[in-house]
Amino acid sequence: MPSPGIHAAHRRLCVVAVASLVTIGPALAQGALSGSDATRTPRTPRPTRAAPVHEFAVPSARAEPRTAAIAIDGKLDDAAWKAATPVTDFTQTDPDEGQPATERTEVRFLFDDDALYVGARMFDKLGRKGITTNLVRRDDQFNSDFFEIVVDGYHDHLSRAFFDINPSGSKNDYIGIGNSCCDNGWDPVWEGVTSIDDEGWIAEIRIPLSQLRFSSDNDTWGLQVRRWIQRRQELGQWSFWKKNEPGGPSRFGHLEGLNLGKAGSRQVELLPYAVGKGEFVQAAAGDPFNKGSTQGVRAGLDLKYLVTSNLTLSATFNPDFGQVEVDPAVVNLSAFETFFPEKRPFFIEGSQIFGFGNNNCYFCSNFSSLQAFYSRRIGRAPTGADLAYGAGPYADVPDAATILGAAKIAGRTANGFTIGVLNAVTGEANARVQTLAGSHTSQIVEPLSNYFVGRLKKDLMSGNLVLGGIATSVIRKEEPEFKTRLASHAELIGTDWRYTWGQRKYSFMGQMAMSSLEGDRKVITARQRSSARYFQRPDRGQGSDGLFTNRLDTMATTMRGGGAYARVGKDVGNWLWEGMVNIRTPGFETNDYSFLTTSDYVMGNANIVRNITKPGSWYRSIWMSAGAQAQRNFDGDVTDVQVPVYFQTQTPQYWFFNSGLIMRPSVNDDRLLRGGPVVKKPGSWFWFTNINSDQRKKHQFNFNGGYGTNTQSGWSSNMSLSADMRPTSNVRLSLGPSWSNGRSQFQYVQSVADPTATEFFGRRYVLAAIRQKSLGLDTRLNVTFSPTMTLQLYAQPFISSGEYLDFKEFDAPRTKHWSVYGQDRGTIARSVAADGAVTYAVDPDGNGTAAPFTIRNPDFNFRSLRGNAVFRWEYLPGSTLFFAWTHARAGSAGIGDFDFSRDSDALLALKPDNIFLVKATWWLTR
Repeated sequence: MPSPGIHAAHRRLCVVAVASLVTIGPALAQGALSGSDATRTPRTPRPTRAAPVHEFAVPSARAEPRTAAIAIDGKLDDAAWKAATPVTDFTQTDPDEGQPATERTEVRFLFDDDALYVGARMFDKLGRKGITTNLVRRDDQFNSDFFEIVVDGYHDHLSRAFFDINPSGSKNDYIGIGNSCCDNGWDPVWEGVTSIDDEGWIAEIRIPLSQLRFSSDNDTWGLQVRRWIQRRQELGQWSFWKKNEPGGPSRFGHLEGLNLGKAGSRQVELLPYAVGKGEFVQAAAGDPFNKGSTQGVRAGLDLKYLVTSNLTLSATFNPDFGQVEVDPAVVNLSAFETFFPEKRPFFIEGSQIFGFGNNNCYFCSNFSSLQAFYSRRIGRAPTGADLAYGAGPYADVPDAATILGAAKIAGRTANGFTIGVLNAVTGEANARVQTLAGSHTSQIVEPLSNYFVGRLKKDLMSGNLVLGGIATSVIRKEEPEFKTRLASHAELIGTDWRYTWGQRKYSFMGQMAMSSLEGDRKVITARQRSSARYFQRPDRGQGSDGLFTNRLDTMATTMRGGGAYARVGKDVGNWLWEGMVNIRTPGFETNDYSFLTTSDYVMGNANIVRNITKPGSWYRSIWMSAGAQAQRNFDGDVTDVQVPVYFQTQTPQYWFFNSGLIMRPSVNDDRLLRGGPVVKKPGSWFWFTNINSDQRKKHQFNFNGGYGTNTQSGWSSNMSLSADMRPTSNVRLSLGPSWSNGRSQFQYVQSVADPTATEFFGRRYVLAAIRQKSLGLDTRLNVTFSPTMTLQLYAQPFISSGEYLDFKEFDAPRTKHWSVYGQDRGTIARSVAADGAVTYAVDPDGNGTAAPFTIRNPDFNFRSLRGNAVFRWEYLPGSTLFFAWTHARAGSAGIGDFDFSRDSDALLALKPDNIFLVKATWWLTR
């Protein structure tokens, strides 16, 4: 649903209904929003050439040299400011599109050899009473008035650096390049001081040129200036375009007069750090490696070097790549890995340059982008932990492979190339093991590995055409223990493009990539049999091994595949449309360096949209869409068909509402039996809705809900409520309870060999109905003492239960009919052992010749409590002190039913793990 985590003027209306993995992108046409800066590919004149003839009026501002001292104090009373002519003409994007801004704004620009200075006076007819403000941590949601400048230092109509500040002095900053927006991991060192008086408020800003990327041989930058007035939900823009027109940096105004030469280049930034850490965790009796507590210290260095004003080299030595934020608890009953986003600053910063596989869609469901790089593969948990635990009763296994060092160079050249190169080396990970004889030994659990990604993009035709390429790889040192476990090396090469025409109303974009991996035949066989493709499916076509792998071959030592995505659409106007295709060949495999759940499909999607941006009597805006989506595997089986309809609106009271319905007929399912034959899945429909209250208020809420059912008595429901409360201007409390409940008829349990099961090629595939319930509560408390000092608290209690019922099997492949053991066929008996273990004895054909088999009790009750507290203090610009506490407790039981009192008591009775951390960084520059 629309993300509440981005302040209102930058809200990108991307909708995710978790239950059906729906993504809706109405902001694709919202040209006035900063989020849409990422969905436009503006023209790119070379800075050394004359500017192109613009199709729209382009405003200009002039920066004057600083001739006297300036104190950054939020007063604008220094004499130097008098030399600058102010920018004053602002036009409303909201609420009254095209009308002059209701309040006067004056913005002045100065520069010297070291910095760009911005002085902004925001007048308000109500004086102090008209100002809405709050104190929040850096890069958090403002929910207040704010002032923003956006700089295109290359003047290529692609690059953007955003600097936002609100009346309390809280700051946001992020960066975007081309279609990638926005990188919140970018934290430049800049000064911003504000003040509030009887005339309104003032922002005085100093941005060191070393923190900006610009072309030193061009004295004109692209510039956008925005002001947001919270009480009116008013967005005023200096360079204006309508919401149904193409926008972004191609429509920016000009900041002229910048005679910078080599200013800001060749600077070195050093960020040494020191960490002290104490872990207090639960220990098994007799464990020689875990006494319940450990303490340690470490130090390292991060380095940034401005190779030119365009390119930055970043390196880290003995890095601290631990993440302060915790991942949420989840229960994953699928055959696929859970995706968690990157949270480590080194990999977040500049990540938009390495982005590949970006996709746009007005409405798409169960859609996967052609991702080429997933940075959480670097420094992951060791894959050979079982080797250590198999070597003895006690083992001390590292939590993650140690990253010995990493470096990247990123930026844009003066002639329009965007460059990104990253390389990281993870060291060999070893576990300490105590053998049965009592002796201590060492066991390797992860080999030495090298990760590489290189990215190159070039803009042509004044930015209407952008071409790019990417290469990623991982190479591992060959170790005997991992010869049959991991690929020795894996690579991907790819290309992407985006072409726009008709004043950027229309676009054609896409990507193509080829993957390859090499290793022992057991490694390749395991990948062929993985849940991404199930080559072992007995009714699968024979395929062939040409350029791309397409069949099970237990003697193969390589596997190759291809992926592609293409979309053509109308992106601007009142009527929009799109059509796209998304392809993964069966042998496409990228999990060594990226993230992939499924291959072996050809998917098509088309949508038509009505976009109403002119307010009416009962709405401020309306977005309506309808479409269709279908998918086949490479055997020709139709595995998905969807018909979605969607509606969203904002009311005159600034409430937001959306709702959608997805209808699916019965189709084939080539994944349900996890390597077994194709069966039919039932037809279904899923409805979802979202309501957001007025974002201008101190207290806000968001409600999400959904309900789905199918033609064979399966159903699911989910709901969540997010309440955001601000009792004072510097305190924010968020409560997010969530509840899901459902019954699925087809939860995979196991398969057993049975030569009498001839319809299923000698195996029985056992499924069950599952009644699953989950309750969670995401709780956040943010206290901001000053713009540089914050305290964050997070806690997530989570309880989930799953009760398995009606164990069954399908009657035949490619049908939707099944038989329940003990009712429709054979017998089933439940037994409880002396130790409480539950098993089910199944005789699938009663008095027939089939052999009986046993099912272990799959019922579960999972309880978890995760949380952390983080105190941050930027005691000097760029230098930060952290105090962090992480708390975790988790446990499970094979009960199956949901009992809140019992499960919450059991959760509180669990013994926790606690980790305390103190980290200090020092920012040094010359």
